[in-house]
Amino acid sequence: MKIEAKIPVVDLEKLEEEEERNKLKEACVVPDSGYRSSTVTSPLYEGLGIYDMYSSPQALEDFCSDLNVPPNHREIIEAYGQAIHNLASRISQKMAESVGVAGADFKDWPFIFRIIKYNFTQETIGKLGVQPHSDTGFITLLQDDDTVSGIELIDDSGSFMEVPPKSGSLICIIGDVGHVWSNGRFQNAKHRVICKEIATRYSFGAFMLASRDGNVEAPLELVNSDHPRLYHPFKYEDLRDFRITTDKRTGEVLNQFRMAI
Repeated sequence: MKIEAKIPVVDLEKLEEEEERNKLKEACVVPDSGYRSSTVTSPLYEGLGIYDMYSSPQALEDFCSDLNVPPNHREIIEAYGQAIHNLASRISQKMAESVGVAGADFKDWPFIFRIIKYNFTQETIGKLGVQPHSDTGFITLLQDDDTVSGIELIDDSGSFMEVPPKSGSLICIIGDVGHVWSNGRFQNAKHRVICKEIATRYSFGAFMLASRDGNVEAPLELVNSDHPRLYHPFKYEDLRDFRITTDKRTGEVLNQFRMAI
């Protein structure tokens, strides 16, 4: 079989066409990297992601080459990606120290940098841009649109609370891995995006996933007689794959790993 028959050839000038978007999605062999098109449950969403660009310069090179990104834009993406990864690592380290885990190093943890676009129209006002979900990783740093609102987080009462745009700020969202790693001390936050006005909405997300070996478990410092281990150790890939195959997007997917106490 010729190699052309194995590898999709994508015409980037025709990404408005469904056939080309499907080929681009097929070409992205790393889950959640590359192009993510809208779905039935997230009909207003599109995204472009780079997996592990901090540790793999080739990932950034391939991304920019495939999209014919100009050199000055490539430098901006690289600088931003480096800075946001360093910030996510420092925040994660400070979170670990706050619960008594000293010396935790998150710098080698892989992350996904994603550019996100929502297409809000008159017909979609009041509809979901992204369904309620929790993120799979340790934390997410989200640089949200400065002018177009839409993101909502669930509060302690179970109601969704609007997070208004604030220029120069980042939203830090704890994910499923963060909840398990902290042995329940950090709460994974369910959130959604809803269309409230006619606009194109952009945001940048840095999703810090799990340790590079993929193991997810609470460190020994966080397990004792007063705080027994809540979850069996598991691989991050098993959590991600379970969410994909079952289409379950909120923290209840962790129940399959929960220990009987």
